Amino acid sequence: VQLVESGGDLVQPGRSLRLSCAASGFTFSSYAMSWYRQAPGLERELVARITSFYGNTNYADSVKGRFTISRDNAKNTVYLQMNSLKPEDTAVYYCHVRWAGKDYWGQGTQVTVSS
Repeated sequence: VQLVESGGDLVQPGRSLRLSCAASGFTFSSYAMSWYRQAPGLERELVARITSFYGNTNYADSVKGRFTISRDNAKNTVYLQMNSLKPEDTAVYYCHVRWAGKDYWGQGTQVTVSS
């Protein structure tokens, strides 16, 4: 299983970014995918999750209405569209899948929101 994130950047407050996570090594369309983030000194937290078949989504309260998770099963890729970014969104963002009873993470991509 391999998860490779991309799209992190330094942006000003109020701007947008789209993160991507390319997955391989498992049947992507059959598994729920998640985005987590970890800010310095804080625990890793769930940001958004999308189910496998119906693509149902759920979000952390702190990002509801601003972030959108989506997936393209043909491309084995999950996305996180982040709008109206705030300084408190600054963190390393990780892609996650639970496969065969084990948690897998990507290497992370840094998102910094600062003026």
